[in-house]
Amino acid sequence: MTTTNVNHEKLKELVINKLVKGGLVEEHAKIVADVLVHADLRGVSSHGVLRTEHYVKRLLEGGLNPNPEFSIKGTGPSSAIFDGDDGIGHVIAKEAMDHAIELARKNGIGTVAVINSSHCGALSYFVNQAAEQGFVGMAVTHTDKVVVPFGGAEPYFGTNPIAYGFPAKKNKPVILDMATSNVAFGKVLHAREAGTSIPSDWGVDESGSPTADPHEVNALLPFAGPKGYGLAMVVDILSGLLTGSAFGPHITTMYGDYDKKRKLGHFMFVINPAVFTESEAFLENMDRMIDEIHHTTPAQGFTKVMVPGEPEQQREEERLINGVPVTQTVYDYLSQN
Repeated sequence: MTTTNVNHEKLKELVINKLVKGGLVEEHAKIVADVLVHADLRGVSSHGVLRTEHYVKRLLEGGLNPNPEFSIKGTGPSSAIFDGDDGIGHVIAKEAMDHAIELARKNGIGTVAVINSSHCGALSYFVNQAAEQGFVGMAVTHTDKVVVPFGGAEPYFGTNPIAYGFPAKKNKPVILDMATSNVAFGKVLHAREAGTSIPSDWGVDESGSPTADPHEVNALLPFAGPKGYGLAMVVDILSGLLTGSAFGPHITTMYGDYDKKRKLGHFMFVINPAVFTESEAFLENMDRMIDEIHHTTPAQGFTKVMVPGEPEQQREEERLINGVPVTQTVYDYLSQN
């Protein structure tokens, strides 16, 4: 696999240029580029700049509104519905999380149901918005069917990720961002792009048998069997049923039907710690927990016990200095005028 290391700011410029040429308003293109490069900096290339070509295709074929008009309907002191007007999901999710944060700042809790959205990228970006403000953030989203339910031979739910962000005082936030499948489907796409094999517990072929060939993957497996399956259902209830959006196999596919609006739902939840405890004490106890975990005796083969999101934060620090590795084919696409 041939890769090119690219400065993160230069990478953003390349993505912005492609999206604007695809018809997206520049203000939104900048936000999308920030979210995509955020993912690549953290080493989550499945949600990084390789997705740019897909978004451009959807923009050109009519599956995304390039200049949406967002609207927010308050439904209570701590709740609202955010209508994304079929725009690009990264911008919609960011704006919706900003509104949830403001609700939490004023009233202690902020819950925002998002409708008429599309693929929004790495959820870690959005929960980090809350954590940076000293709040606890949660974000979930559904997607089209690609994961078999536990005990099933055909897909029903999407990868249906869930993310949490918890602030600390001196340490970086604890960020848990995970798909409810064994892996995000984007990792299979990355393996296809890179020409590498995959672990056989990532996905199954058309017959439902495990496969190590990313090109043969027809569906993914839930992580931890029934546990991942159960959480996938929870995510779809919050993102789909609770928002009045489609769910499970009724969601418009991401790959194919590029002219159709996807109408995805997301759900954002923000807690101001001050409504339950003293904020400073909460942050200090977060630091204490993180420090105590760091001092836990590591198991054989490990040098240190880390908290969720820490490996990605370390990778981001390194890549901010040395650049982001991008596969040559993706770089060539982004560099084309």
